[in-house]
Amino acid sequence: MRRSTIPFRFLVLALLTSASTTNAAEQPPSFVAQLAQPLTEKCVRCHRPDNLEGGLDLTTREGMLTGGDSGPGLVPGQPDDSPIYLRSVPREGEIPEMPEEGAPLTAAQADTLRRWIADDAPWPENLELKETAKAGADFWSLQPLREAPIPAVTDAPPSWQVNPIDRFIFDKLAQHELTPAPATDPVRFIRRLSFDLLGLPPSPQQVADFQLDCQQSATAAAQQTSQPGLPDEAVERLIDQLLARPQFGERWARHWLDIAHYADTHGFERDRRRDQAWPYRDYVIRSFNDDKPYDQFLREQIAGDVLAPDNPDAVIATGFLAAGPWDYVGQVETKSSMLRRAARSLDLDDMVTQVMAATVGMTVNCARCHDHKLDPITQSEYYELTAVFAGLRRAERDVSPTARQDYEANRTRIEQQLSDVAASLARLKSDAIDLADVVGGGDGYGTGKKGAGIDVRNGQTQAQPLASLDNIQPGHFATSALPFVDGVFVPAVEQTQITSSGLTADNLPTHGGNAWDAIRNGPVTSQFSTQLGDVDYATAGHSLLGLHANAGITFDLHAIRDTHALNTPLRFSTVVGYGGRTVEPSAEYLVLLDGELKSTGKLGRNDTASVELELPDSARFLTLIATDGGNGYSHDQISFGDPRLAELKPRQSTPDRQEQIAELEKRQQQLLQQQQENALQPPQVFFGVVAESPPSTHILIRGNPETPGEAVAPGTLRLGGDAVNFGTTDMPDSQRRIALADWITDPQNPLTARVIVNRLWHHHFGRGIVGTPSDFGYGGERPSHPELLDWLAAELIRADWSLKHIHRLIVSSQTYRMTSRSSDPAASQIDSDNHLLWRMNARRLEAEAIRDAVLVCSGKLNPQMYGPGYRDFDYHDAYAPIYTYQTADAPPLWRRSIYRFTVRTTPQPFLSTLDCPDPATLTPSRNVTTTALQSLALFNNDFMLRQSQYFAQRLADEAASVDEQIRLAFQLVFARAAAPEERAAARQLVDKQGLQHLCRVLLNTNEFVTID
Repeated sequence: MRRSTIPFRFLVLALLTSASTTNAAEQPPSFVAQLAQPLTEKCVRCHRPDNLEGGLDLTTREGMLTGGDSGPGLVPGQPDDSPIYLRSVPREGEIPEMPEEGAPLTAAQADTLRRWIADDAPWPENLELKETAKAGADFWSLQPLREAPIPAVTDAPPSWQVNPIDRFIFDKLAQHELTPAPATDPVRFIRRLSFDLLGLPPSPQQVADFQLDCQQSATAAAQQTSQPGLPDEAVERLIDQLLARPQFGERWARHWLDIAHYADTHGFERDRRRDQAWPYRDYVIRSFNDDKPYDQFLREQIAGDVLAPDNPDAVIATGFLAAGPWDYVGQVETKSSMLRRAARSLDLDDMVTQVMAATVGMTVNCARCHDHKLDPITQSEYYELTAVFAGLRRAERDVSPTARQDYEANRTRIEQQLSDVAASLARLKSDAIDLADVVGGGDGYGTGKKGAGIDVRNGQTQAQPLASLDNIQPGHFATSALPFVDGVFVPAVEQTQITSSGLTADNLPTHGGNAWDAIRNGPVTSQFSTQLGDVDYATAGHSLLGLHANAGITFDLHAIRDTHALNTPLRFSTVVGYGGRTVEPSAEYLVLLDGELKSTGKLGRNDTASVELELPDSARFLTLIATDGGNGYSHDQISFGDPRLAELKPRQSTPDRQEQIAELEKRQQQLLQQQQENALQPPQVFFGVVAESPPSTHILIRGNPETPGEAVAPGTLRLGGDAVNFGTTDMPDSQRRIALADWITDPQNPLTARVIVNRLWHHHFGRGIVGTPSDFGYGGERPSHPELLDWLAAELIRADWSLKHIHRLIVSSQTYRMTSRSSDPAASQIDSDNHLLWRMNARRLEAEAIRDAVLVCSGKLNPQMYGPGYRDFDYHDAYAPIYTYQTADAPPLWRRSIYRFTVRTTPQPFLSTLDCPDPATLTPSRNVTTTALQSLALFNNDFMLRQSQYFAQRLADEAASVDEQIRLAFQLVFARAAAPEERAAARQLVDKQGLQHLCRVLLNTNEFVTID
């Protein structure tokens, strides 16, 4: 029977109904009504199954009776012998031992505990005390979306009565006797909007065009709903223009990649490069530019590879699950199974934490070791979520398995056709037959496989490298399935059968009878060198037949003649050498024709022997043997360089043969072109997740992989309600992730839409309606405008999850148009932090936006989109790779910062100084600091010095006079004209220090790095 639990909040009713007119001291104590609450509040936190301090469990009567390290905690009927009582009451004026933190039991509670023990400590059957979270099912963020009526705000100016956002904001301001600040001017507005939507400053021409549009729109007709200076028509046209530009996706992808803690290296101690991470980054950019419905955007990132396996975008989207850091040592290199389990546990925690924080704004990772202290998330729910991802591992994978199969099939087809053409050409040209190629399974004209060979023990082909061979039978002849190889053998001493017809070789040298590896088309395993004399026979145009002592091979000359229609006598030629280290002649080679010895010798490292034999038409078998010289087979690697059979008399060339050769050569060139084109178009790969059969998932006691508890099935958060189970423990990976994606994107989910509209609000105003964008739980902030938040969330769903629709609503509002420069003393007194938005917030640009804006001003921004990121570092491969940053001073390095190859363990110094976040952590909100180092970096960093020089050169190229150069500089940097005093100061600086110094100063101003 499952034990029932009584969370604290469910005890309230019992406590209220326990009141009686009878004196409590006269009644037997009620455990549920009088003791469950204080014991839960003061004891269970430290004494429960997943946190047994002192080995003591106080959640059940059995646990109290069993006790801990110091013995039983409860002795029924004997309070003075029960530690749970003795340690909870003061002795001689001292404070009680327990609880260690927080207030002790009151005198009344201690008396009730004593009487309960004295009454034999009655305990309701199957009751278990359970610590509960501070937030319950009634917590605000867990409630369904509540669309309150849009406030009427009849007292608001007409322009504030149109956009529902403005009506909610104005209503809240009116409740606090606040009034909104006036609208900003067109110049500041376009700069604000351009940075917010594109992350780039507007050009002087764009500013001038917008100013003109505002003037014309304001005078064209009476502006019933427009704020003076910012007519609705002009604002809406500008918004549409900016939302349609491709830089929009680059800007907003940066915000999402912060949440995904994306980077281009694995992190941890090895921090290896992740060269194929960028397709996911490009997917995010494209998705925002295309205004992909947000629910689809989420579904693809969780389960796109199973929802739409033939859609490359959907497959690449799952790079989201693998975007975070990955412990290569713990997952791949370590031989410790315990370390592997620990690394795997952390890996799954990263996936679960990232998905749930990004999509529903809940800190589920706090339930990894125990039930969540603040939110209604149990440890069981955490591991049910872990089970969703248990079948995934991070890896580089193909976007399309079908494309990979087609590519490999095409490659194999071209290679086979090239081999066939080469063989045909060789026959027509009477080229020599390569016996090394024959050993590799070929026809002697290049169709064999390099490295392939024949096992001397059984005659079978062998592709894998071997070492010292066992089960050796010297003298045993093994036939071969290769058409031109009669057989192979390990020679016996004196006499050995060397052909299938029974021919023997006599008087063979004495040897050790051992053997190593196979006979190879190429060097044998561990061969020291492939250079024989002055020639390296492993290079192009040469071949090598590797024959480690002790071994022999016999070729069938009749089969070769018959297949290739060779009618004239043949010549065999080769250079025999020693591939081992030993300089002193050590190994012996033998060449026999039909069992008759034709050439032999003993060779060392510096020795070679040239062999040339004429093979009459009657000759049937050619045999090559290597022996170890009687001193052991170590290093005795005999190699036959360029072992060829050629016709003694070249064939007569005929017109027909020449025509065939020409056609084949033309076909050969066509195939080579196809091969090159195929090689240049390999199937796309990306760093993502590979699905496997999910293993069993267990609750880990205290989060320790070495103490698995109860097995759980895949599921998700109950959000204070009933359990949400997706299936059984044998549910396949695909169905697990689809189920989670369905749950997250269900319009009835109270969190998903709230979280994303709050993120958009956060980036437009510098602060979200909820000030903690990834924590909508008890530990996060409460919404400043809950009704507005719910209206925006519902509006997102009504608009088919269009994020651009929400952007448009926000940035077209009068709230967004307000100036940030209002100095209302009364408002500052009432709402000093501007939570109610009576004015706009001034905001510091992020590090990447500052760098990109500098490149815009200097005219050096490279607009190239998509593809592998730029690398502004020198890379040295080592156990822990070394990334040494260099100044970005070339067009490929002047792309937008989102295309930077991001290294986890070695931050980019300039960007880090400007608060660029650590990609090892989830960053829903950027830190903003103000330090002297930032000013020094903006003024003296080598990148800034060079860009200032380019900026000055641009000014000189585009403006003739110094005054015009100053005017243009202010337009580019601030999007506005210089004030008279600024022009005078700038002119004085240019005359004294030069134009570059003015550029340095302007790029180091607060106004440049601040929106508004």
